[in-house]
Amino acid sequence: MKNQDMGRDRIWRLCLGMGIPCVLAQVVNLLYNIVDRIYIGNMPDVGAAALGGLGLCSPIITLIAAFSAFVSGGGAPLAAKAMGEGDNERAKDILNNGFVMLVFFSVTLGLLAYIFAEPLLYLIGAGESNFGYAYDYLVIYLIGTLFVQIATGMNTFLTAQGKSMTAMLSVLIGAVLNIALDPLFIFAFDMGVAGAAIATVISQFASACFVLVALHGKKMTLRLSFRRMKPNFAILGSIAALGIASFVMSATESVIGFVLNGRLKYYGDMTDIGGDTYVSVLTVLQSAMMLITTPIAGFTQGVTPILAFNYGARHKQRLKTGYFFTLAVCFGWCSLLGVFMMSAPRIVGSMFTQDETVLALTQTYMPVFVMGMLVFGIQRACQTTFVAMTQAKTSLFIAILRKIILLVPLAYILPLAMGVGGVYLAEGIADSTAALICGTIFFFRFRSILRGMEDDGFTS
Repeated sequence: MKNQDMGRDRIWRLCLGMGIPCVLAQVVNLLYNIVDRIYIGNMPDVGAAALGGLGLCSPIITLIAAFSAFVSGGGAPLAAKAMGEGDNERAKDILNNGFVMLVFFSVTLGLLAYIFAEPLLYLIGAGESNFGYAYDYLVIYLIGTLFVQIATGMNTFLTAQGKSMTAMLSVLIGAVLNIALDPLFIFAFDMGVAGAAIATVISQFASACFVLVALHGKKMTLRLSFRRMKPNFAILGSIAALGIASFVMSATESVIGFVLNGRLKYYGDMTDIGGDTYVSVLTVLQSAMMLITTPIAGFTQGVTPILAFNYGARHKQRLKTGYFFTLAVCFGWCSLLGVFMMSAPRIVGSMFTQDETVLALTQTYMPVFVMGMLVFGIQRACQTTFVAMTQAKTSLFIAILRKIILLVPLAYILPLAMGVGGVYLAEGIADSTAALICGTIFFFRFRSILRGMEDDGFTS
């Protein structure tokens, strides 16, 4: 797809043409996590404990991945906006400075997490039954940190220049390899969770190699070049200023992992069931929620460059049409899947475990845990459009609002009156409240931005 198509093709066709491959890529990428959890959760005798151990790794892995979002969430929209303004040279510098930043984060964070893996897992809420599984998975996964970061962080720069099919293929290669290797290492080689980690590292290595080769292609508008990798602090600052919102959105997921696991361990240990089981239930619930949020994350990843390009090109009506189309898709998907999971929690939970205690608790708490998804699509569409319009401060506030301002306090307050169930309810209340506040802010802010743009005469 040529760059000028983002400024001329019908918006709905562009959104689908670039969004669907990214959705497929994210769904396939989701299989990295889902397949691991399905295989591990159904391991004979130890499945529930092993699944809980894998869930304990998620906050650490998510925190490291947030730095990938820091680069991609800031760099890719800026590069697309620069191309919309006709400044391809700046767009190329943004890509290469983003790559340098990504490598620095990968090496530094991977090493620190490896050194402090044990105390971090205990801080999250590891117990006697699940610590060993968590540690075995994490220390192997961290060896491949650089591959994971390159595969995810640089992939968005392919989408930013209209190469969404190439971006999808990079994810597809790794995911298919991971799905094939998982049963081999977990069961055939009898390596359990360690085998799942090895399969993931190998798969992400393959994806990273593909992305690097693609970004060296002669047909790419944005190409990696050693000559352009000299740090430009002005560009690095611009990436950081816009990327901080994406970083906070991802990093707060990690913070929530620390908080929720810790609260569940504390209040769960006061019951006959025990905290480790409630941690396993949270892993199931979060895995189910990923089935809602991941496809939408893929769609908005594909749409963001379109919105950013047309914002940079001052195509007012196309920007407006693109937002409303994005809102319709996000809201429709999230509300539909949210209703299904609230209505059939046991069916969804049985994908990840056959443990009767975990399934019973999943059936009880999934409806309140995912109820915020009924309106979450509003926040996702608004957040995406704010990022595309380089509204860094507003994007940052919305990112902080959902998890830090709302969810963390609720996770501490609600259990005081409701016990362990209050931890799960906190997620649903925070998600729905944040979405409604975000939609209200966007209504006024977007109208103000559109009034400041001249009518360029372009149609959608």
